[in-house]
Amino acid sequence: MTVVLVLLATALVFVLAALIATLAAVLARKDGSTMLAAVKTAAVVFAATLTLACAITAAMTSVLR
Repeated sequence: MTVVLVLLATALVFVLAALIATLAAVLARKDGSTMLAAVKTAAVVFAATLTLACAITAAMTSVLR
């Protein structure tokens, strides 16, 4: 049961990170940036979202133990 919850939470984090990155790319394009700049922005936001999720998970793990 625990493995299923971990996999479900991981999938949810990846989906949310992809949605946030897509939104960042759309906003960058609406602001007038080039396609390459919008893709770079999306990549940076995707990586930042995953990093933040990992940091929050590590902090919660250390607090809850």
